[in-house]
Amino acid sequence: MPKLISSPTQVESAGNRPKVIEEYIGRINTDQHGISIARMRSPEGWTEPGQRPLFTEYTLVLNGVLHVEYEGGTMDVLAGQAVVSAPGEWVQYSTPQEGGAEYVAVCVPAFSPDTVKRDPG
Repeated sequence: MPKLISSPTQVESAGNRPKVIEEYIGRINTDQHGISIARMRSPEGWTEPGQRPLFTEYTLVLNGVLHVEYEGGTMDVLAGQAVVSAPGEWVQYSTPQEGGAEYVAVCVPAFSPDTVKRDPG
């Protein structure tokens, strides 16, 4: 029988400004360790520390622009576009443009503070 996820769990965010993270599927809301699916809403001017996670992250931008820095360059991911980062790849996400961004992040295996491997500081 399919299982309804009636509501997400709000998760604390990293970064210079508060960002809303709503985990629908993952370690906290559904005790799933193989995958996590979360809706993110980050404000204009938000940036988080760089990271070298031990999971694959699939990010689908719903509204706004997600700025991605990576070793060797940068890219802007627009509404309707997606980006994939591989395990061990250094990335840093931010939403510098007016209005911030709304996006969905899918992590395989599930996101964990222990496996995100954020830069110190």
